Amino acid sequence: MFASSAHPPALLVLEDGSIYRGWSFGAAGTALGEVVFNTGMTGYQEVLTDPSYRGQIITFTYPELGNTGVNAGDEESARPQVQGAIARNICDRPSSWRATQSLPAYLKQHNIPGIYGVDTRALTRKIRTAGAMNGAISSEVLDPEDLLQRLQDAPSMAGLNLVKEVTTDQVYEWAEADEDIWEFGPAADPTTDPLTVVAIDFGIKRNILRRLTRYGCRVIVVPVDTSPEKILSYQPDGIFLSNGPGDPAAVTDAPELARALMETQLPTFGICMGHQILGLSLGAKTFKLKFGHRGLNQPCGLTQQVEITSQNHGFALDADSIGDADVEITHLNLNDRTVAGIRHKKLPLFSVQYHPEASPGPHDADYLFAQFVRTMQEHQANNRAESS
Repeated sequence: MFASSAHPPALLVLEDGSIYRGWSFGAAGTALGEVVFNTGMTGYQEVLTDPSYRGQIITFTYPELGNTGVNAGDEESARPQVQGAIARNICDRPSSWRATQSLPAYLKQHNIPGIYGVDTRALTRKIRTAGAMNGAISSEVLDPEDLLQRLQDAPSMAGLNLVKEVTTDQVYEWAEADEDIWEFGPAADPTTDPLTVVAIDFGIKRNILRRLTRYGCRVIVVPVDTSPEKILSYQPDGIFLSNGPGDPAAVTDAPELARALMETQLPTFGICMGHQILGLSLGAKTFKLKFGHRGLNQPCGLTQQVEITSQNHGFALDADSIGDADVEITHLNLNDRTVAGIRHKKLPLFSVQYHPEASPGPHDADYLFAQFVRTMQEHQANNRAESS
């Protein structure tokens, strides 16, 4: 694709002064954020609408975006959550029976700027070497010095609480499961009473809700500032701690909430930020990764079994800070040996750093939803036995 009146020049500047020139797609204007990269070969719409990417500009290493357009069924939230997008090439005329709109038109509709014509492999190598850093995309400020000056206003991701921007503002019940055409696992037993799960929304993805529903759960989603008493008033069989953006250590009230719920000994499952919040509530600490894990082929495991996983995070639990003898590491990221999963030996609590809902990504870790359901069923059975 070449520059034209429909695709005017655009500029990308990184905080270290690096300059990349290309052409604009999506909305005109300027975007500031942390520049990171995603290595997935598919699923660009799921990535763009994932609330965990709030505050970030995404570099896609796959060489062309937009071939399959966009559609409402692939959205992980109500709108794109990224600050901006960076691509090598884009497709204005998608070819897919599911497409309802082109990618550039979709981003323009939601006021998200993008730049293409950039050597995204070189940019990715830059980030891997120097680390994720703030950057700016603009189709209106084409002088590098001026754009770099504007970039000084962008906050650092470390210490940034973005959960308050993406959490729901009201309680709602989710009832939509995966469409049968996409289903790859067994359906829930219709004769079994549904288990009630309260999901604390740090920036939850829709496919997590669909997977919980597919496994027979009644899912009630609550804002991040909901009190323990309000959560328990729904008489949950289990607690789910969702994914979300920003620095988990900056979500200061969340570990306290998790600890309060922990006292009830209800089964608890955390994903991504939920995993980090659970770790913080158990006394561990988090740290910022150099360039994060974002893609669909991250190997995780501990013993002889490896799961290929979908990941999106820039922070991780510090293994050396896990001082509670009752907390064990269940999974490591096998690329850099960072903590990818934990569980409590005495309480029904477990969490993973990756995304078993596979949207986008492989289904290797979908069993974790079944494990959560089994844990709730066992807890329910034990309570009945004790009360009889």
